[in-house]
Amino acid sequence: MSDKKIRITQVSSGNGRKPGQQETLVGLGLNKIGKAVERNATPEVLGMVNKVKHLLKVEELG
Repeated sequence: MSDKKIRITQVSSGNGRKPGQQETLVGLGLNKIGKAVERNATPEVLGMVNKVKHLLKVEELG
């Protein structure tokens, strides 16, 4: 299991995006611009982030 954590912040709206992208935001726990969540940097989470990277800001936490 990875000990690395990332902070994911939503910087753009999911409205009007493809349904898969909207569901990915919900899966990450994001639903409002400016909301941030911390997640472990697993391959699954990184894949979800990559799918909607144009809507997010990602920071490594160490």
